[in-house]
Amino acid sequence: MHTSERIAVVGGGPAGAFAAAELARFGCKVVLFDEKLAWEKPCGGGLTDKAIAHWPFLREAQAERNWISYCQLIAPSGRKVSFPLDRQIAIFSRKVLNGLLIEKARQAGTQVCQERVIGIERTTAGWSLRTTSKSYGSDFVVLATGARNSFGKQFSRRLGPENFMMAAGYYIPGTHQTVQIKFLKDLHGYIWVFPRADHFSVGICGRMQGMNTASLRRILHDSVAEFGLTLDGGKFYAHIIPSLTVNALQRPFSGDGWAMIGDAAGFVDAITGEGIYYSLRSAEQLANALQQNAPEKYPGFVREDFLPELEHASRIAGRFYAGDWMGDAVIERMVQLTARSTRFRELMRDLFAGTQEYSDLRERVYRNLPRIAAEAVVSTVWSPPSDVRSRAAVGQQ
Repeated sequence: MHTSERIAVVGGGPAGAFAAAELARFGCKVVLFDEKLAWEKPCGGGLTDKAIAHWPFLREAQAERNWISYCQLIAPSGRKVSFPLDRQIAIFSRKVLNGLLIEKARQAGTQVCQERVIGIERTTAGWSLRTTSKSYGSDFVVLATGARNSFGKQFSRRLGPENFMMAAGYYIPGTHQTVQIKFLKDLHGYIWVFPRADHFSVGICGRMQGMNTASLRRILHDSVAEFGLTLDGGKFYAHIIPSLTVNALQRPFSGDGWAMIGDAAGFVDAITGEGIYYSLRSAEQLANALQQNAPEKYPGFVREDFLPELEHASRIAGRFYAGDWMGDAVIERMVQLTARSTRFRELMRDLFAGTQEYSDLRERVYRNLPRIAAEAVVSTVWSPPSDVRSRAAVGQQ
C-alpha cells in the first residue's frame, strides 16, 4: 500500500488495535481512536490453542494471564463431566489483552488518540472523522467499534435483535484452573465461569429476543452458589454479543474506502460466543488486502478463511441448544458421551482447542459413532471412567 495513504481505525479493542499494528508495520500512516483504550470488557477472555499457535506473541508476551488445564460441563439436568485439556486455554483480562495490543500498535508507529469519534462523513478527499475536540482526515476507515457499532447502519444494513445475545455477569475475586460452563433448559446460551489471573469472570448469555438483562441476572443469582462462589463484592457488567443469522453474515462488511472487522462485522461464533480469534484474523486479513493495495480482496480473504465456519455455526446453533440427538437433548447427550467415551472426549478437547471445525464435526462423530457407543455402553455397565473421576477432583482443587 502507498505509505502516503492515511488510515483511521475506530475502536481500540483486539480487532482495531491489531489492525492498526499490522498496517503501521506495513508502513501506513495509521490513527487509532478509542475513548477508553485498554479497558475491561464483560466476556470470558479465553484464547484457544489455535489462536496462540497462530500468533505466538500471545504466548511470549510478558502479560498477566491464566493457563487453563481443565473444563467442566454441566447439562440442564444437572449431569456433570470434568475432563483435562491436552492443549491449554489462555485466559486474559480484556484490559490486559487490549493494553498489550494497543502497545503493539503504538510501537509499530500508530498514532493513538484517546478520543471518541462522534461522526464520520465522506468528503471529496476521502473521509472526515469528528471527535469531541477536533476533526481528522483519512483515505480509508476501519470500523472496529464492537457489537454496539453506532456507525454500522451508516455503512451496511441495520441488524435486528435476532442477531444478538445479551450478556450479564460479575467480576469476582479468586481464581483456579478450570473453565466451567452450565447449560440451562430453554435458554439459547449458558452460564460461564472463566478464571482469570486474579479474578473470575462469571456471566450468563442468552438470545436477545425474548430475554432481557434483568431476567438473565436473576438466573445467574440463583445459580452462582452451585460453583462455590458468592456475588458479594462482585462488580456487575452487561453487554451484547453478536450472534448473526446466516443471512446477516452475508451482508456487506466492506465497501469503497471502508471496512468492518471483529465484532463490528459480526464475526463471532453463534454457538460459543467466541470472538477474539475472529477479531484478530479479520484484522490480519484486512491488513493483507490493504498491504496489497487491493481492499476489494478483503471479503474474499474472509470467505476463504473463516466465514463459512461462522455460517455453519449459525445454521446449527438452534439445534445445538434446543434439538434432540439419539433420543435425548443434544446438550444432555453431549455431556453424557463426554463422560462415558474416550473417543468423544478427544473430540471435545479438539473443540476447546479450536482445531475441530463445525463443517466436518458431524462426519467425525458418525465415523466414530460405533466406537463411541461401545465405550459408552461398557462405561455405563461397569463404572464411570476412572481418569474422569480422578482428574475432575484435581481440576476442582
